[in-house]
Amino acid sequence: MRYPPVYFLKQMNTFIIKGFMILFVSCVTIKLNLCSPNTPSLNTLPLDGHFNFHEVHHAARDFGNRYQFLPMAVLHPKTVSDIATTIKHIWDMGPHSELTVAARGHGHSLQGQAQTQRGVVINMESLEGPEIQVYTGSSPYVDVSGGELWINILHESLKYGLAPKSWTDYLHLTIGGTLSNAGISGQAFRHGPQISNVHQLEVVTGKGEVINCSEKQNEDLFHSVLGGLGQFGIITRARISLEAAPARVKWIRVLYSDFAAFTQDQEHLISSENTFDYVEGFVIINRTGLLNNWRSSFNSKDPVQASQFKSDGRTLFCLELAKYFNLDKTDLINEEVENFLSRLSYIRSTLFMSEVAYIDFLDRVHVSEIKLRSKDLWDVPHPWLNLLIPKSKIHTFAEEVFGSILTATSNGPILIYPVNRSRWDNRTSVVIPEEHIFYLVAFLTSAVPSSTGTDGLEHILTQNKRILEFCETAHLGVKQYLPHYTTKKEWQAHFGPRWEAFVQRKSAYDPLAILAPGQRIFQKAIPFS
Repeated sequence: MRYPPVYFLKQMNTFIIKGFMILFVSCVTIKLNLCSPNTPSLNTLPLDGHFNFHEVHHAARDFGNRYQFLPMAVLHPKTVSDIATTIKHIWDMGPHSELTVAARGHGHSLQGQAQTQRGVVINMESLEGPEIQVYTGSSPYVDVSGGELWINILHESLKYGLAPKSWTDYLHLTIGGTLSNAGISGQAFRHGPQISNVHQLEVVTGKGEVINCSEKQNEDLFHSVLGGLGQFGIITRARISLEAAPARVKWIRVLYSDFAAFTQDQEHLISSENTFDYVEGFVIINRTGLLNNWRSSFNSKDPVQASQFKSDGRTLFCLELAKYFNLDKTDLINEEVENFLSRLSYIRSTLFMSEVAYIDFLDRVHVSEIKLRSKDLWDVPHPWLNLLIPKSKIHTFAEEVFGSILTATSNGPILIYPVNRSRWDNRTSVVIPEEHIFYLVAFLTSAVPSSTGTDGLEHILTQNKRILEFCETAHLGVKQYLPHYTTKKEWQAHFGPRWEAFVQRKSAYDPLAILAPGQRIFQKAIPFS
């Protein structure tokens, strides 16, 4: 009879502890949204849009699928004023508030750059305003919201026979997102990155000021924001340069087994006045049946020779080219393409060609996305690594990386193509190698969840680390594109002699370090220098 009371007390203690844990977990589940002292102050702001303090988990994920920082709230703005009012309120709270702000477009950041721990994420796609406005004339352009997708700009501008000049390979990205980095693809050798094709911006700074800027008005802010990784302001509107859009595209793929010939031809093409409109390349490691994979959408120039080509076990380099044209110029374009190709040193049996509509060519990656989504292979970790490598070091890089570090089939494309530095504006914030020609090398791998093999996340991250360590020890002068660092020292090394200017710009436009904390460059309320 002595034991029941003891047992009862133990049960009561257990019940109390469980109750406390449930209460604690409940508060954690909503990430202190209702418990935060900042919540009431945000709730009082006069907005056309609204805050959501409960459904915030989607803002803690991105395309990289590796980092998750849960915000306190998500702002769904209807107007630019909503964004400015929110940031101004946080600015007025001063350095003692821990609140920070991250602008989130279509969620395609790779390493949590558009996230903020217990801060405010601004859902830029909620931003309403004037519709996409296309202006025709001798120097056509389009005015568009910073939260608009490039694919939507393409659809709208094509109604007027126009299109932006410079693209990324994937078009389902927001204007503000790509302009905060650079925005590059196979057209960059001719037109420069997307940030080289902007006339004007509307920006909300870290002080909550709404400022229009261009090369002639508030030019320092204009160049700071372009390629500025979101550190100096949120792009709420942009004026993008347009050109006459073609109707069709000659789309070509050829293979090389010799890396020197491959790079020589690429460099020749991007340095020629009259050449292809798009030049990219990719690396193929230990891939079998390669040409058979192209037969569904490309036609072989010589099917008999192509059928005899064996790719098994070799590292090959594919040159991908495009020539834009209108139907009334078909014969002329065919002659030009034949002439261009005759000067290249590719393996003759590997020439594959296709002809598609201009919009289908530009939106080609979306087709792959649909296929991957159908197989539940899109929302997986993407430990991508993007490097900008000086021309003088590309052969050293290739010999070690493609010859030693990477020996198995890559679980995703490896892009490699040169661009001209002369098409980039050195006044912007983006950091690129000093040489006249440099290469983008992008390892666009996807990790298989739960795999412990070569397609697993840990193996790919280890591989990326080896590549970066080689670049550093070999002093290749490499710069990361879409950079990710975790220490101030690493960021200082990335910016090099431009670090002090970057810090000064931060101090001028976001002195409390409210904006873009996910980049991990500056920490709120801590001195920058």
